[in-house]
Amino acid sequence: MTDQLSDSVQLFTSSYFADPHPALAGLREGERPVVPVAMPGGYRAWAVSRYADAKAALTDPRLSKDADRHWTAYREGRIPTTAEVVLTTGATMLTADPPDHTRLRGLISKAFTARRVEALRPRIAGLTAGLLDGMERAAADGGPVDVVRELAAPLPMEVICELFGLTDGPDRAVLRRSTETLFSATAGPEAAAAARTEVYAALGRLAEARAAAPGDDLTSALVRAQEAGDRLSPGELVGTLALLLMAGHETTVNLIGNAVLAVLTHPAQRTLLAERPELWPRAVEETLRWNGSVVMAIYRFPVEDVEIGGVRIPAGEPVMISLPGAGRDPRRHADPDAFDVAREDHGHLAFGHGIHHCLGAPLARLEAAVALPALFARFPGLRLGTEPERIQWHESVVSRGPAAVPVRLT
Repeated sequence: MTDQLSDSVQLFTSSYFADPHPALAGLREGERPVVPVAMPGGYRAWAVSRYADAKAALTDPRLSKDADRHWTAYREGRIPTTAEVVLTTGATMLTADPPDHTRLRGLISKAFTARRVEALRPRIAGLTAGLLDGMERAAADGGPVDVVRELAAPLPMEVICELFGLTDGPDRAVLRRSTETLFSATAGPEAAAAARTEVYAALGRLAEARAAAPGDDLTSALVRAQEAGDRLSPGELVGTLALLLMAGHETTVNLIGNAVLAVLTHPAQRTLLAERPELWPRAVEETLRWNGSVVMAIYRFPVEDVEIGGVRIPAGEPVMISLPGAGRDPRRHADPDAFDVAREDHGHLAFGHGIHHCLGAPLARLEAAVALPALFARFPGLRLGTEPERIQWHESVVSRGPAAVPVRLT
């Protein structure tokens, strides 16, 4: 493992966490578009950062999602429990290959429908209005308020808890705290393992409660979901809830935070959105392309030696697909470093591609498309409460978002 790391790129530095795009551009435009990168857990992963290579890798059947079967070093016990390892391992739809993936996605899709998501629109609007009221109260003394703490973080957690049928109680705080830990690059193996245990325990209690007393919520719908007599097992049910929580909360928090920052630091684009509010859905897509919430797609593992971008990757080694690297590939996007809310062809891979395309993408889009225009309409004088370069970013190898976005409302 040490010999492998000696030839690996040291990507995850403080400057990378502050702004990954220069480093990703260096990888993407280098002589070798696919390179080994040293991961925080002391192993290497192969980084794919060009759009065409990334899109092809996301649908390559030779790249398995099943770490338990195909990640050689993990099977041999040589990989510590870190955030990206927790998200990559375990029995969920995210880490399954066909036919298991086909079965799980089919059952989950029966419960997590577009109709169920769209039915949340009025509730999301109501929650947003209440949170904006809270922002106004917090700013009563004229000081700055944090958009992440006051809006971006509580909104998706409230939405997911209501979607799950999780009523007020200590488990909401457990889920929020543990999810933050799982997405942190600085969480050690013990903290990551403990956070995963807490998440699964809280969701296990919820699943048991809904199995005993079903309601009109997603958890109950997952309990009832069946196809030709087949159902989710208790472990699959809890794993699915954990996946929806982790994929649907932190990424939406980051999407809203990233979008607010992008709009506030691009005055011409903000003016355009004020004049043409119908462009807000495009602004959401442009944020996903320009500074997406997910830094890397969850690992894939070659079941045999494969060639990507002209580079041979050995079987059993993790492949890390850089979604923001693909999002700014000049081979795919004109003027890729420009934030342009009127851009029509986004062509991003922020929600993945192929059979593993994010099932929760419609919910994330809906929350952002409701919250962002409401925020800027409510506070037309909104401005940053600090210099952009002083914004602190979460140090995560999986997700991308600001730890706080201080703003002044007038």
